[in-house]
Amino acid sequence: MSVNVAIIDYELGNVRSVSNAFETLGAQVVLTRDAEALNRADCLVLPGVGSFGDGMRNLRRLGLVDTLNELVLNQKKPILGICLGMQLFAQTGHENGTVPGLGWIDAEVVRFPENLAFDGKPLKIPHVGWNDVRSARDNPLIGPVGTVQSYYFVHSYYVKPNHPEDAIGVCDYGLDFTAAIQRDNIFAAQFHPEKSLKNGLGLLKKYMVAAEERVRAGALEHA
Repeated sequence: MSVNVAIIDYELGNVRSVSNAFETLGAQVVLTRDAEALNRADCLVLPGVGSFGDGMRNLRRLGLVDTLNELVLNQKKPILGICLGMQLFAQTGHENGTVPGLGWIDAEVVRFPENLAFDGKPLKIPHVGWNDVRSARDNPLIGPVGTVQSYYFVHSYYVKPNHPEDAIGVCDYGLDFTAAIQRDNIFAAQFHPEKSLKNGLGLLKKYMVAAEERVRAGALEHA
């Protein structure tokens, strides 16, 4: 599959492992913050490991917010957010104070409560390790409604969307939280597909297929 993937370089995230995963699937990958290179790509990826505030500060400092708004909101270029990248799509994050996000998804990012438990046993925060994600509705990323697959998580905060239809994948960690979202050309996963072995590679491949279909549809529309 020949898809040009641009991984957004905003100085946060395990970009090498994300890049390796897409290259394994046959994608042409570039790590960049250059507006022209991002525009040339078939699809974008915003990875991320770190705090919400640091992520937004870096995006603003590097002049990426206006570029991404143009590409994602106006040009409808597909984008995949991973972990912190997914959280930055929300309107606000509440990590060390309230910080405005990109605002693409009507949602807020909140911390897991301290009293989480399963079968009477306390659960640790951060949520680290493998956990099942069930598809909340038919979608190209997670699969048909009811599909259950396991992915690898590392996080203390999670996205709470205000519109349930934005949640395509749900995970149980003492409470049901949104593990994946999609709204039109915007896709995101709270877990790390690049660390989730076969299931993670399968999800990244589905994202590439969805992106390729959108590129093809756009080309036909403007033919």
